[in-house]
Amino acid sequence: MKPNRPEHPAPPDADARRNVAPVICYPVDGLPPADVTAYRAAREGWRKAAEVRVPPREARCFEVPAGWFFRIVSVEGPQVGDLNLWAAHDPGERFFSGKMRALHGTHLSTGDRLWSSLPHLRPMATITEDTLDWYGFDAYGGSVHDVIGTRCDPYTHRLLADADYHHCCHSNLTRALADRLQRPRDDVEPAVHDVLNVFMCTGFTRDTGQYFMKASPVRPGDFLEFFAEIDLLGALSACPGGDCSAEHSSDVAACHPLLVEVHQPKEPPRGWVSPPRNGYRRGHGP
Repeated sequence: MKPNRPEHPAPPDADARRNVAPVICYPVDGLPPADVTAYRAAREGWRKAAEVRVPPREARCFEVPAGWFFRIVSVEGPQVGDLNLWAAHDPGERFFSGKMRALHGTHLSTGDRLWSSLPHLRPMATITEDTLDWYGFDAYGGSVHDVIGTRCDPYTHRLLADADYHHCCHSNLTRALADRLQRPRDDVEPAVHDVLNVFMCTGFTRDTGQYFMKASPVRPGDFLEFFAEIDLLGALSACPGGDCSAEHSSDVAACHPLLVEVHQPKEPPRGWVSPPRNGYRRGHGP
């Protein structure tokens, strides 16, 4: 983190250097816009095809065919969830939190897309409704649904607390994926990746730039809804931090289940076509 007292004096033109205007790294004007109106219209007459209840401090997998919707729903009390997504037939294609952050910002909401990893780089899912969009950014710089945190994991827990904890979201997701694929845990663990922190309220401190969390504003009935752009295999962990108001990984924090609902529309959205993988030919120059 940045030091409170720098070792080196500021140059005479320090203020001028600091006041240089920022430039957006990845302007998104060239991206095809998500037609949220068409997506939402496709919900008319849909049917709930499946639901998966995720127990506290555990994870569960679910599948969503391309052209269907899924919702992550708060059902009993304030609870955050860690989401992983893979292409259903290729776990090597997973969502790319760093690229999502670069394209859409640190915290996601309606109309933002979950992009897949290189070399695929295509939309995997589009957020079609967010009942917490009212929160915006608070006075601390915090907001909801981040792609800046990685996931709580037993390796960092061992590093910081010198103890083993097996209900970290990384371990929960690993167990769930291993069970779904019927493969050994150490075999599937590399497929577990940085997450979308659903319902989690986070930001960076303005003095030291450290990642922080605070009590999630989520309440029963709130949901985050997605449209599946490709066939998806998902996994959701109900974080052992509960609403993450105090502890990140804990058997003491109040934790609640989460619900994943999968909905089948009568017809796909108007004009929608499942996106192909990225067209770059992977030549990487002469």
